Amino acid sequence: MAEAGVRPRQLAARIGVSVKQVERWLADAELTPHARNRADACRALGVDEEMIWPRAVQERVKMGHDRELVHSYPYRSACPSTVWTDLLDGATEELFLAGYTNYFFWTQQPHFADTLRRKAEAGCRVRFLLGDPEGEVTRNREVIEDVALSVSTRIRISLENLERLGSVSGLETRFSAADDAVNHVSLSVFQFDHDALVTPHLARLVGHDSPLLHLRQQGEGGMFSRFAEHAEELWGRGVPVGG
Repeated sequence: MAEAGVRPRQLAARIGVSVKQVERWLADAELTPHARNRADACRALGVDEEMIWPRAVQERVKMGHDRELVHSYPYRSACPSTVWTDLLDGATEELFLAGYTNYFFWTQQPHFADTLRRKAEAGCRVRFLLGDPEGEVTRNREVIEDVALSVSTRIRISLENLERLGSVSGLETRFSAADDAVNHVSLSVFQFDHDALVTPHLARLVGHDSPLLHLRQQGEGGMFSRFAEHAEELWGRGVPVGG
């Protein structure tokens, strides 16, 4: 208030509360005003809410949709392999792997093909959304990454392993549409029932060097739903492999 040159009476008038109410806020640091009053006070003073009422921000994070964030990792490779294994083993209804290559599953998850077959045969819907190995976005991404194991090679490894599974009821594979390829290559969404591991791909970095978020659905309209809807939209416009 001193930095903004605002006195209690002036602040009260701008917010629409009594002067005594403002004085109570000043006297009791544990007192948290109504959300609308907090927002009006912050606008009047030109500061963020966290500066004045950090507890309110922390409580909102714990109670709001942000509680869907189970854990965050600065690198996908920093996420323990046991997390992936536990989520794979625990999925009973939906296993939707919408990474651009999905290559690392075949190299880092023991008996991955057997797990997919078992899940599908038990009634779990298993879906793979891959980038087109012949697509322009794939070729451009290979130039950007400039690594020995190219993007198209990683996609083909996934396709070869899926082909070895043969015809498994409940297992579907699609390429993302050409118009969606940029959106697909920049964001991987791996869904395991009501959990998801999400990787936004950074600049020239390959997937394992990009950050990862572990989300768990707590209701409709949260972070989990937003990312799941993104993946579903890409899937809806995708092209069946071999179709």
